[in-house]
Amino acid sequence: MRTQTGQTDPALIRNFCIIAHIDHGKSTLADRMLQITGVVDDRSMRAQYLDRMDIERERGITIKSQAVRLPWNGHVLNMIDTPGHVDFSYEVSRSLQACEGAILLVDAAQGIEAQTLANLYLAMNANLHIIPVLNKIDLPAAQPEKYAEELAHLIGCEPSEVLRVSGKTGVGVRELLDHVVETVPAPVGDAAAPARALIFDSVYDTYRGVVTYVRVMDGHLGRRERILMMSTQAQHETLEIGVISPEPMVSDRGLGVGEVGYLITGVKDVRQSRVGDTVTSAAKPAGEALGGYEHPKPMVYSGLYPIDGDDFPELREALDKLRLNDAALVYEPESSAALGFGFRCGFLGLLHMEIVRERLEREFNLALISTAPNVIYRVVMEDGREVVVTNPSEFPEGKIAEIYEPVVKATVLAPAEYIGAIMELCQGRRGQLQGMDYLSEDRVEIRYTLPLGEIIFDFFDQLKSKTRGYASLDYEPSGEQDADLVKVDILLQGEAVDAFSAIVHRDKAYAYGVEMAKKLKDLIPRQQFEVPIQAAIGARVIARENIRAMRKDVLSKCYGGDISRKRKLLEKQKEGKKRMKMVGRVEVPQEAFVAALSTGESSAEKPKK
Repeated sequence: MRTQTGQTDPALIRNFCIIAHIDHGKSTLADRMLQITGVVDDRSMRAQYLDRMDIERERGITIKSQAVRLPWNGHVLNMIDTPGHVDFSYEVSRSLQACEGAILLVDAAQGIEAQTLANLYLAMNANLHIIPVLNKIDLPAAQPEKYAEELAHLIGCEPSEVLRVSGKTGVGVRELLDHVVETVPAPVGDAAAPARALIFDSVYDTYRGVVTYVRVMDGHLGRRERILMMSTQAQHETLEIGVISPEPMVSDRGLGVGEVGYLITGVKDVRQSRVGDTVTSAAKPAGEALGGYEHPKPMVYSGLYPIDGDDFPELREALDKLRLNDAALVYEPESSAALGFGFRCGFLGLLHMEIVRERLEREFNLALISTAPNVIYRVVMEDGREVVVTNPSEFPEGKIAEIYEPVVKATVLAPAEYIGAIMELCQGRRGQLQGMDYLSEDRVEIRYTLPLGEIIFDFFDQLKSKTRGYASLDYEPSGEQDADLVKVDILLQGEAVDAFSAIVHRDKAYAYGVEMAKKLKDLIPRQQFEVPIQAAIGARVIARENIRAMRKDVLSKCYGGDISRKRKLLEKQKEGKKRMKMVGRVEVPQEAFVAALSTGESSAEKPKK
């Protein structure tokens, strides 16, 4: 591990991040910057260098923001590569707090997309200096003139001010770094004031405990110094302090105003280092904490259960550690009659849910079942009571006055020729058109209000297939609305199985019941007795399938003889079946739960970079 000596003059520091829609080449551009500035030599270089997780490299997407320090012409550049997917916008919003500038990257072959706009608005709200850049100008399908005009119109600059680069070949990257030095403001802070540093990220290291990433706003943090976490009032000693370039580099002089780096205190308790907290000196603490982050609200809830019930403590520990790495994850214990003990987890979206589950299985060696995702409903009873439902099993019995469901503002960007197909899809999902704008002659932005429950399954898949992959989607919470919703129960032999219950719109209840009954008929093995599978709303059955009984041939030992002898044997078998049905329980294998509850599992976006 290298050591860095000397403190950097804040006037020579530039803190910036790269923001873009998914698949517009952020990580590739970051790779070229690492090579051109010389912090990674050609021999060590690999594609997506800053993406550390296997799952990121396999899927070609960035899940975690990564900060890295780059030297350039006597200046120090602190660059943060951010995720592009809507489910990880919380990572982006945190990264923006540690920067003064943002490179807004747009693919010269695809143009502005929904997440480009969302990230641009986040950067504008954070008052960052925005540098518009067109990437992938080396592609044969690139149309830099056309999209430079679009981008200039959006930001309010001249098309000639939009920089053109190729992250793949390195064309224009040096000029971009020079432009960052010239235009991004240097960090401002009081070096003589008590130390204040914002925690913008943290990870858990098996051997070293919690590694905390900070941006110093005022004062100075040094090694072997007692520090204080202002929200938890916990005190620690900094065992190691340094910068990342792109491997950790210990700094003898500590971190000063405007610098971005990491702290290691040896703490193993993951609750001691909260993202958004302010770090200060314990000897001379700051009077006021920095403004933290607004905690994200989960959009989708799903239950996570270990297939082996004995793994429950391991799952709890794994979630604690993963939460440090992923501050947007929320969870609480719950139990299910069918699945045992597990956790009800809140996610920012379907891809977020899929990634968390895959990380738990890979990094902590767990085998998990996740229940079908659902959103939060607010149920108002006729007696005025209010019940918040995050799980269909919590749906109250009795007379219900109103049910409220969450709605989102969705923005779809697509070529104008697909307007009809997009509107048809949104109307079918109970959407209400809010407005439509043409960004250029052939690109349109359509705004809809949609129930969140309608888009968390396969809405994105449908949108992509109806527009041949050209449409992009972004959404944000927008309150709630009254809706005609019902709880559909799945009964096996007259008993409800809580894991299969769902809250759906009344118009779609019949279709859900029929589909689930058919699926379970194929998945549950035949028993010694006939098993009816029913879908019901309250006491009214809306769909039914039967699993036929396995029959033993009790007549095989009869070689002729009187018919009454055969009838006696059949009657005896019938009595046995009836008795078995009264005492027998339908055993649902784990595979049936996994297969039946994996509806919509593939509907998260899985793009390639």
